[in-house]
Amino acid sequence: PRFLLVFDFDETLVAENSDDSVLRGRALPEPLRRRAPGAPYNEHMARVLTWLGQQGVRPADLRDVYESLPLSPGVPELFQFLSKHRQLFELVLISDANVFGVEAKLRAAGVRSLFRKIFSNPASFDRRGFLILGPYHSHQCCQCPANMCKRKILGEYLAERARQDVEFQRVFYVGDGANDFCPAGILRAEDVAFPRKGFPMHRLIQERREKQPGTFQAAVVPWESAAEVARYLQEVL
Repeated sequence: PRFLLVFDFDETLVAENSDDSVLRGRALPEPLRRRAPGAPYNEHMARVLTWLGQQGVRPADLRDVYESLPLSPGVPELFQFLSKHRQLFELVLISDANVFGVEAKLRAAGVRSLFRKIFSNPASFDRRGFLILGPYHSHQCCQCPANMCKRKILGEYLAERARQDVEFQRVFYVGDGANDFCPAGILRAEDVAFPRKGFPMHRLIQERREKQPGTFQAAVVPWESAAEVARYLQEVL
């Protein structure tokens, strides 16, 4: 592969936040709604998933929710393009959702085989049929949530591939959130960040370029439809 293409999941590949989607039509009880300031979101979501299990939400119900998540605009066209050029692009996904939900959606969309690696919070069903969510790892980054630093994941992945004699000409990063801004910071001048237009990643990149010119090295291509990402990649080829 000549190029590495890194994707976020929520509000990037899919048009919703999957953590909100699993709650559709259900009101959290007051103790769960009152998340303490600074309390880790990953731990909060683990309690929410346990509560859903207590309410009778079964594994098949959760799978249905994840499989039915709508793809973001232009994502089907982007996947068609990548399917045609799969020998040139290596795809990985880094998501602060959970591995069960991400894998369910990618399989339902028929694109799981496009991705070499999925990095997401571990999640599996216990004997009660409750989805148990854990943290992905620990890290020292002060910008990111305690359970996941995407910059650390991306840096380690690039180092691992380099040890396997795989060097990418360019890295492309497609995301939307504040936690996608952190990994985009290690991209080089020849790489490209694709922030979703008007979302936190886009705003943070703009602020960095205004306040600290030259410190964000990658080219920046904002998008509203992922078809714009496909068109850019076509021009690269």
